[in-house]
Amino acid sequence: MGKSSVVIYNVTKQQYPSTFKVFFFLLPISLAFTSFLLIFIYIYTTSKVFTNPQASPYLEPSTNSSLLDLIIPFSTDNEETIPFSIDNTAEDLFFDLPRTASYAKQSQWSLGLGDLFGFSGNNMNNTEIYHDNDIFLEDYKKMNKSFKIFVYPHKPDDPFANVLLPVNFDPKGHYASELYFKKALVNSHFITKDPNGADLFYMPFSIADMRHDPRIGPEGLQDFIKDYIFNISHKYPYWNRTGGADHFYVACHSIGRIAMDKAVEAKENSIQVVCSSSYFVTGYFPHKDVSMPQIWPKEQDPKKLVSSKRNQLAFFAGQVNSPVRAALLKHWINDTEIFAHFGRLETDDGEEQLRSKFCLHVKGFEVNTARVTDALHYGCVPVILANHYDLPFADILNWKSFSVVVHYMDIPVLKKILQGISLEEYSWLQSNVLKVRQHFKWNVPPVDYDAFYMAMYELWLRRSAVRVRLSASPEYI
Repeated sequence: MGKSSVVIYNVTKQQYPSTFKVFFFLLPISLAFTSFLLIFIYIYTTSKVFTNPQASPYLEPSTNSSLLDLIIPFSTDNEETIPFSIDNTAEDLFFDLPRTASYAKQSQWSLGLGDLFGFSGNNMNNTEIYHDNDIFLEDYKKMNKSFKIFVYPHKPDDPFANVLLPVNFDPKGHYASELYFKKALVNSHFITKDPNGADLFYMPFSIADMRHDPRIGPEGLQDFIKDYIFNISHKYPYWNRTGGADHFYVACHSIGRIAMDKAVEAKENSIQVVCSSSYFVTGYFPHKDVSMPQIWPKEQDPKKLVSSKRNQLAFFAGQVNSPVRAALLKHWINDTEIFAHFGRLETDDGEEQLRSKFCLHVKGFEVNTARVTDALHYGCVPVILANHYDLPFADILNWKSFSVVVHYMDIPVLKKILQGISLEEYSWLQSNVLKVRQHFKWNVPPVDYDAFYMAMYELWLRRSAVRVRLSASPEYI
């Protein structure tokens, strides 16, 4: 150490020639640069990231294509492809590795009934609509007898009663599920006024109502929820004992995905019952959270549900508000068997769904829309084109038995996929659609196995196995 200090001192005092002084300072820099260069050359020559851009989901060959060309690409003579594209969630940046959707690929879809439904070998029979019917029915009875929810109380004269209390009318529109659930729950036998007997605690604020309240609005939603959780955690002891892990809230509007951004503990611990259930999105955890169906309420069943002659292969109607829909537009806008209408239909689309074998649910701004439940309502087999969609009630229902799930990149061969499903296979799918319809309806009052009871069962599956008992004070009840 002493000798090194003397050398540095002498260099600084210029007791060595100036050329040596320059060399002395440049030597470590040169060594560092040389090391970096050697590491870079090694990575360049051994990694496919640089030598084969198609091997990375983050890199593409540079082109002079316009943004429109990236979203709606041209195809070669022999094969058709859908490259990466960017939408509002950046989800499409995380496609599987780029791959072509050639027509030869159809062999995997051109399966016999035994392969598609698992009849061959020791595979499970995919014609069953439940993963395990016996377990579901047994647990459902237990849930009905024992499951208890404590709802944080609010009075009618509360300044935000419109956000916190259930509505006194039958909800309508895209986000009705959120309001139907609250209305059904507070009038159900699942409610307990004894917090010590509760399995879960319900925070009854409505995301949809907050969004339209001028005192809150989308910009004030996060602060409202942060303050709400602060208040209940200081007034009641229940939040603090689990960090909110035995609490839940319900949100059907997509803005619910950012509702908890200022209440991180709630986002990470509490159960989110949401319609925008994408496991691509940070903050949604399928093992913890619940996927609720987005249901546009219908007054009555269609008259020609069973007798309808379905002479149209597939149907879709909607805005072009995502690259996925843009790709669907490019490939099928003028097809004679796939009716793809972009924009609003001048007539009721129910008639189109009644005469279609398959109804397309195509991701828009979010993975969820009411098109899945609309298809089931009209007895049409849903085709799910929404990667990363955690499908509603997937813990209970076997979606393979009544729907067809298709990857974005298979849009160019969508017609061949659907045509490859035999008449016998389609009969199984459609008959199962008629069986599961009951699970995707809101009823007033609720009816066994409808959407309310299915959502309650999903919550029951997520109840905590350990409950910390605290003596309840009358002021809390």
